[in-house]
Amino acid sequence: MATALPSGETRRAGWWFVATALLATVGFFVYSFVGTFVLGVFVYYGARPINRRLRRRLDSRGAAAGLTLLCIVVPVLALLAYTGAVAIREFGAVAGSDAVNQVLTRLLGDESSLTSILQNPQAAVDRLTAIPQFEQGVDVAVGTLGAVSNVLLHLTLALAFAFFLYRDGHRLEAWYRAEVGGRDTAAHAWLAATDADLEVVYFGNVLTVLGVTVAAVLAFNGYNLLAPAAVTLPFPTLLAVLTGLATFVPLVVGKLVYLPATALLVYRAVQTDTGLLVYPLGFLVVAFLFLDLLPQSVLRPYISGQTLHEGAVLFAYVLGAVLFGWYGLFLGPLLLVLVVQFANVVLGDLLGGNEFTAFPTGATTLGTDPDDAPANSGE
Repeated sequence: MATALPSGETRRAGWWFVATALLATVGFFVYSFVGTFVLGVFVYYGARPINRRLRRRLDSRGAAAGLTLLCIVVPVLALLAYTGAVAIREFGAVAGSDAVNQVLTRLLGDESSLTSILQNPQAAVDRLTAIPQFEQGVDVAVGTLGAVSNVLLHLTLALAFAFFLYRDGHRLEAWYRAEVGGRDTAAHAWLAATDADLEVVYFGNVLTVLGVTVAAVLAFNGYNLLAPAAVTLPFPTLLAVLTGLATFVPLVVGKLVYLPATALLVYRAVQTDTGLLVYPLGFLVVAFLFLDLLPQSVLRPYISGQTLHEGAVLFAYVLGAVLFGWYGLFLGPLLLVLVVQFANVVLGDLLGGNEFTAFPTGATTLGTDPDDAPANSGE
């Protein structure tokens, strides 16, 4: 007796079960590394205008993607190298020029030879561990190395994710149009408008940070040229770069850097001559006006809020960071754009029971109009 084959609906239900299981598995991976993926999305949109310009001049998408990431990696490596050089110099100034010699003397012993270490390594280790606070220093070093390694791992994965989006994003877009929704569907209109808004918001944030960094470099080094030696800023270029990076966080912005720096300058002025207080106060006024108030009230809203309400963008950054942690700085705006464009394109038809269309609602002017979004972000 022949076995009856499952009906078409039964087979479809089985495939939907497989699809749900696969989607849940992929969702678990994304949830586990959500910070890495969101950072990769930020890198992708934050530098996509650069990648687009490079693609117009290069025949290879892979070469354009690699050069785009070099534009990100090289400044980061330069900053890390500069920070490391400053840290080593300061360690030498605090520990003294004889610190390394003392460690080597304790390690080598009286023979002061490498042969003694090779013949009796345990004795050399015992002499080294006899140094006060050696074990505590090793624990701190190991913990720091682990944290740095973890950061580098996630940063590498985020850059790799952005690289493949640059190189193969057009394939993903073509698959989406063919299998999910063509150009005249609500699904395509929603993601096309979201894509355009994310580039405006993320790239606008990058431009804001770069603008504040350049202004801080000029302001901090200019201050040191004008101020007496007793109230000059230590490492003005490093502090300027940190001020620019702090601008990623709305409301807080450069306060994380210039307020402690002002406190240090005030302390030095009081210790030296109270008449010098005019210099720290002038530094505080300039930093507040040009590195805090101007970026907050003019630059960031103008750049990042061209398509979205600047207040909504501000709350997305702040509340995203409060709720999710560091990656909330990038996840908050992503969720905001997805919600706004869903309300623009889908929500009205969904609530009204109408047929879904690619046309946005006329009830709000927030977000990019899908008709104005680029036809192909991969171009």
